[in-house]
Amino acid sequence: MKLRSLLFVPGDRPERFSKASASGADAIIIDLEDSVALDRKVLAREATAEYLSGDRPVLVFVRVNPQDSQLTHDDLASVLPFLPDGIVLPKAEGARSINWLRAEAAAVADNPDGEAPPILPIATETPGAVFDLGSLREVAPWLAGVSWGAEDLPAAVGAATSREPDGSYTAPYELARSLTLFAAHAAGVAAIDTVFPNISDADALDGYVARAARDGFTGMLAIHPSQVPNINKGFTPSEQQLAHARAVVDAFAENPGAGVLQLDGKMIDAPHLKAALSILARV
Repeated sequence: MKLRSLLFVPGDRPERFSKASASGADAIIIDLEDSVALDRKVLAREATAEYLSGDRPVLVFVRVNPQDSQLTHDDLASVLPFLPDGIVLPKAEGARSINWLRAEAAAVADNPDGEAPPILPIATETPGAVFDLGSLREVAPWLAGVSWGAEDLPAAVGAATSREPDGSYTAPYELARSLTLFAAHAAGVAAIDTVFPNISDADALDGYVARAARDGFTGMLAIHPSQVPNINKGFTPSEQQLAHARAVVDAFAENPGAGVLQLDGKMIDAPHLKAALSILARV
């Protein structure tokens, strides 16, 4: 499942679903949570189910409401019969939240052995969730990836903001971002960076994406179709990166059993080979 870009679209705006699907995003996330007012939840569920029942040009995930909302069961009952490609779970708190969602999905299907679609938890939206990130490796087979949020967490602890004036994260939220990155890789699933809220600053977005890809994230959430091309480009290895990765792989193939080699005047070893193989796997 290629997940460079995942574009949110409000569930109560079905006229936007096709446009979102045509944006070039690897997946769209039809949102039943924050972008939908309480009195429009039923409308959003019905519109989402109708869209899922038709042809889908891209992967379609659905963000359900969180566990404490008392809305998740009805969300799942509306969309699971149409087999979405994944479920986004907000305010997830580690493995126990994933197991709870799988149990809810089984109850909706009236099948104790029923399986939920792959789950993408937003894994840092409560203070406790930060301490539960490591447990996600216990439920790795049921994950599509791991992402994080930089808005709900500061609100939960009474912080004024999660960002510095230049747009970078303050220390507590940089920590949450880093822990999410490591939790995803520990589970062996996609590491999905959070949204970039300034949709009018393409240069700043490019810088954000470049930093995320540099740090080890493999994709990113988007909130506007205009962000998708920049995100896709940033998470697609360049020709220079691919050429170097192939050179590393070829060097080890030509020297079986070697632990350390020299390439272009630099020493390379097993971690360089692993990184090269990871880059090639992305294309």
